[in-house]
Amino acid sequence: MAEFLEFTLDKFTFKVATDRFYNPEGVWAKADGNRITVGVSDFFQQHHGDVAFVEVAAEGTAVAANDEFATVETIKVDIELSCPVNGTVVAANEKLELEAEVINQDPYGEGWLAIIEASDWTADQANLMTPEAYFEHMKVQAQEEAGNL
Repeated sequence: MAEFLEFTLDKFTFKVATDRFYNPEGVWAKADGNRITVGVSDFFQQHHGDVAFVEVAAEGTAVAANDEFATVETIKVDIELSCPVNGTVVAANEKLELEAEVINQDPYGEGWLAIIEASDWTADQANLMTPEAYFEHMKVQAQEEAGNL
C-alpha cells in the first residue's frame, strides 16, 4: 500500500503517492522490474475534472519518453499525455473502456493507464521527478491557479 504526501488548498486535498516517479504534467511511473505501470496523479485528475473517455496506445506499440501515448477526455478538456518512459506497451487498462471514471476514483490504483516494458528504466527514472519534487511542483501549480502566489 502506497504512502502519500498530502497538501490541502481551500477545500481540496491532493495526494502524491511516494512509491513512484512523476513527469511535470502529472503522469506517474511505478516500476516492477522493467515493467512500468503508468497513470495520472491525484492532482491531475482533480484539476482536469471528471474523466469521460481514455484512449491508450495499443499493446505492442513502441513508445518514447515525452511522446504522446494516451489521450484523456474530461468534461473540461482533452489532454494528450506524454509517456514517462521509453519502451513497448504490453497492457492497457481495459477497465477504462467502460469505466473511465475509475481514474477519478482511484488514480493510483485501479485507474492506471498502461504497463510499459521499459527499454532502460534506470535512464528514464533519472529524467523523472521524485515524489517529493513532484509534490513541491504540484503545490506551486495549485497555489498559482488558486491565486495564492
